[in-house]
Amino acid sequence: MNKINAKTLEAEIRKGSFQPNMVLSNMGLAYFQDDKNFAARSMFPICPVQLSTSYYYKFGKGDLMRDNVKPKPQYGKVAPAIFSNDTDSYRCIVDQVIIGIDEIDSLNYQRQRAPWFADPRRAKVRFVAEQMKIHMEHQFAKKFFQSGVWSEEWTGQDSSASGKQFIKFTSDNSDPVALIDQLCDQVERSTGRRPNRLGLGADTFTALKNHPAILERVKYSGGTANPATVNERVLETVFGIERVRRLSAVYNAAGYGQEDSIEYICDENAALLCYATDTPAIDEPSAGYTFTWDMLNNGQFMPIVQYPGEGGTHTEFIEGLMATDMQKTADDLAVFLKDCT
Repeated sequence: MNKINAKTLEAEIRKGSFQPNMVLSNMGLAYFQDDKNFAARSMFPICPVQLSTSYYYKFGKGDLMRDNVKPKPQYGKVAPAIFSNDTDSYRCIVDQVIIGIDEIDSLNYQRQRAPWFADPRRAKVRFVAEQMKIHMEHQFAKKFFQSGVWSEEWTGQDSSASGKQFIKFTSDNSDPVALIDQLCDQVERSTGRRPNRLGLGADTFTALKNHPAILERVKYSGGTANPATVNERVLETVFGIERVRRLSAVYNAAGYGQEDSIEYICDENAALLCYATDTPAIDEPSAGYTFTWDMLNNGQFMPIVQYPGEGGTHTEFIEGLMATDMQKTADDLAVFLKDCT
């Protein structure tokens, strides 16, 4: 490899053979969020469906839990047990996002030998994917994570609490471990299923992470090199919950051209305790389901498609599609806590 100095560099520039890379090849800035911030696909199971709208069965809880076994009479038989069922419906609505690529403008990236992450196609495909994740998280917040959705709803209080109330987790007088145990027992007594999911708003998670009752349980689990810390895994152990998620996805609430207003998508002062299956099953209850429709018949419910624009525009478009319906399928398998902090 020839050594480059000022004289040889000047000669290369005059000949036009030197093409400077005006964009850094080892860093860039893009505020894409970590996938773990989004809870919509981890709190409740995804249920792929063949039709955009149809029905599903709901079997009677009381009939399933009743003891129908009786002594057989001599020369006779017991009456047949009753096993009732009903139906409910879903409807997957197709949502869409589109962004364009100017083919002429994109030549600058190629001629500058810009790094791969500056490729407008790659960047905008990721932008579309991020948009769909944000939209799906908004649907989750609207359908599952807000006041008025679940019939069993508890409210945090600053001091004394009664009925469906509890002391806020920011108070040292509260006992979140005892509260979660109480609510888990309540759901289990009514349904036969013990809650295995706990979604925590950002401020609720922070309050629990620093709560004396929880710190007391973990303070001897660390050492000088690895001090004890409270994270989702620790809370799973303390509460005896299979999956604890911090709901930390954010979005810009301001319109285009307005000053940015970045906010959490899910209520930061709330929590959702529930039972849900890992995968769809006809013989297993779940507080909620996300029905997804493969509208293009390509195995994807959130496909990203690239297609050319009209002739003469020298434009390409990247399209994101999604067809989902998030539904509360078992109201008695969940408890919503509001005003936790």
